[in-house]
Amino acid sequence: MDETSGRLTKDGIRLHEAGDFAGMHKAGHLAAEILDRIAEHVFPGQTTGALDKLITDWVVEAGATSATIGYRGYKHASCISVNHVVCHGIPGDKVLKDGDILNIDVTVIVDGWFGDTSRMYVAGKLSRKAERLIQVTHDALMLGIEAAKPGNTFGDIGHAIQSYAEGQRMSVVRDFCGHGLGRVFHAPPNVVHFGRPGKGPVLEEGMFFTIEPMINLGRPETKVLSDQWTAVTRDKSLSAQFEHSVGITADGAEIFTLSPAGRFHPTWG
Repeated sequence: MDETSGRLTKDGIRLHEAGDFAGMHKAGHLAAEILDRIAEHVFPGQTTGALDKLITDWVVEAGATSATIGYRGYKHASCISVNHVVCHGIPGDKVLKDGDILNIDVTVIVDGWFGDTSRMYVAGKLSRKAERLIQVTHDALMLGIEAAKPGNTFGDIGHAIQSYAEGQRMSVVRDFCGHGLGRVFHAPPNVVHFGRPGKGPVLEEGMFFTIEPMINLGRPETKVLSDQWTAVTRDKSLSAQFEHSVGITADGAEIFTLSPAGRFHPTWG
């Protein structure tokens, strides 16, 4: 089966077949397992480059392929976004300090299927304001997933995330979004994390996509640095993100990237 299998909706969104769920679970499981393993290596004094080297080695060890190495010239198996970096942080010589929060985002290819997930970590002691941001971001993702069921719309997903986050006096990043995936890295639809109920394409069984809200303690505006990858909050406020890959079933959303060790949240496990 290739990316041309299955039916396309009028919005160009692929509807995958029942047998495709197994491939997505296998890819998602590996990506989540790698993020479980990296947790114990996140500590003050560690570099983001050393974390990426471990992830790179584990992808190879598993007989899988990194989706990001070589993607538009990117050279790493992960994106590591620290503190006010919203997303697409490039691993390197940066040394983690006590209290730093970071998102680690990994995408692997297993038997042609893409597993894409990210979660938050803390180096050392978690501050109260960062802890609250992380919790709100996690809960916003899960509320978005709850809204992902046949008959609802992508606007319902965005509204669930936006209304919750803004109700907690935080803001939703609008410059980046989730995306369809399967046997390709990025495909329709764009899954925005804000919106109005009932708007946008209707969810149907067989859709595969990521939900990956980025929530800021301050304002939602971002800017991309001169490296053309790293996105930061314009006001330098802290940002957090969690990401799951999901597939729409007859009655809801099946999560492909659940943490095997139950460590999806930095205060768990």
